Amino acid sequence: MSRTGSSAVMAGLLVATLAGCADVPTLSAHSDRLQVVTTTGLLRDLVEHVGGGRVDVTSLVPDGADPHSYEPTLRDARNVVYADVAFSNYALLEERNVIKTLDANLQPEATSVSLAEESVKYAAEIIPLVENVNLDTVWLGLRAQGDGAERFGATRTSEVLVSATGATGPGDVHAYLTGSLGDTDVYLDSSDGFDPATGFKDDTMSLPADAHTHLSWAFTEPGIYTLDLAASVQVDDTSRPQPLDTATFTFAVGVDPAEAGMPDAAVLEEGHADLTANLETGALEVRYDAEGGGDHTQQAYPPDQVVIEVPAKALDEVPAGDEYRFLGRPGDRVYQLPQAVLGKHVHGEIDPHLWQNVRNAMAYVQLIRDTLIAADPAGAREYAANTSTYLAELEATDGYVRETIAEIPEDRRHLVTTHDAFGYLAAAYDLEVAGFVVPNPAVEPSLADRRKLAETIRTLQVPAVFLEPSLTARASTLTEVAQEAHIEVCPIYGDAFDERVTTYVQMMRFNADSLRTCLTD
Repeated sequence: MSRTGSSAVMAGLLVATLAGCADVPTLSAHSDRLQVVTTTGLLRDLVEHVGGGRVDVTSLVPDGADPHSYEPTLRDARNVVYADVAFSNYALLEERNVIKTLDANLQPEATSVSLAEESVKYAAEIIPLVENVNLDTVWLGLRAQGDGAERFGATRTSEVLVSATGATGPGDVHAYLTGSLGDTDVYLDSSDGFDPATGFKDDTMSLPADAHTHLSWAFTEPGIYTLDLAASVQVDDTSRPQPLDTATFTFAVGVDPAEAGMPDAAVLEEGHADLTANLETGALEVRYDAEGGGDHTQQAYPPDQVVIEVPAKALDEVPAGDEYRFLGRPGDRVYQLPQAVLGKHVHGEIDPHLWQNVRNAMAYVQLIRDTLIAADPAGAREYAANTSTYLAELEATDGYVRETIAEIPEDRRHLVTTHDAFGYLAAAYDLEVAGFVVPNPAVEPSLADRRKLAETIRTLQVPAVFLEPSLTARASTLTEVAQEAHIEVCPIYGDAFDERVTTYVQMMRFNADSLRTCLTD
């Protein structure tokens, strides 16, 4: 659909927030250079090395901010309007509103490239995002299976809506998400009923296509519950949702699942399960992985052939704080399936942090080169020369990271962090991700949580844990346990630069040095 510059600006006003316009570089319609926008500062740095003096480039997410949670500003929307080329990482890395701002405001004649997906053509290696959080209850999330492009014309800014339309049971049922800083978003609350006249406004959960997220599910009384859901697909902000399916899901809360009266049903009591809107078949279903998140073990069940168990051991207390008041008074008992991963953790099936393997960053750079040449053929020779020089620097960086980490004794190459962003680093350079901090999001970290983390550190004789500077405020459990174990808390960079580390090469070399220093001493 074509749109004029003025209409694109209006779209930007709709999808961008008023949350302050930082003093960042801006693009212009009057420059003779190629105008390029990236989603993150890391991608901006790669483009600057390839583009040199022929490009003006700015990033939507400023240095020091988290691309998983950043909310774009009006200036960001304006920059997109003037861009000739846009680069995102995607693979569901960036906050949804960042992608909406990019796609809604980019001119029809501009080029948009998702580097994570398209870099595979340049020999980038991707690894699946396998989640394996060892809970003693089922880990229940929400999933949109498939991209919906063929069936519905869905894009990466389309929404899959899952609305609760009814519930039965001896108490109330809630589904909510706890953010990284302790705030809560309530998506389902049966205590106030379900009114079709409101379009289920207060009981609707939303996902991008081909993604899933994690939720906490709480039940106020023991017994058998049913939950009626209706799924639909909204292709864009101007279209009406297209109905998908309706279904009823059954929960056994604090009682024997046999009381559900479904003798042939599968009982889900552990592992990772998702209530799923399947955009390929048009059905609502339960997708289940007993191993914790790998597609190779995943099974799909019709809702009427499965019972989700919320066992007696899931009994918990409502924590203090106004953000949990919807569950009841502090100290009230509720049965709860915890969210497991703290924060608004919406993602797809591949780990999006490809650049933690320098060879993948080299694939990004080659894709950036060819994209800039296509947009500005007159600069082909300069782009090619810049890329050749930069690839040599990245080749040396890859060797430096490999040699530096190789100096760490093999029995000490255990990585414990607060953010699951280092799978590529571990796979490429012979490290083991021993764990990342995932406290129960509904309560303060328990003594059991602390003991589990302390036991991991003690059993593996981990000499240090690693913390991203941008996540310092969210890492109290990690730092406290490290202090009690008398081990170091060392810096490591994942998604964002700051005043100390300002380029990709600096970041990778810094991380290698930090790992060697802290895991060897």
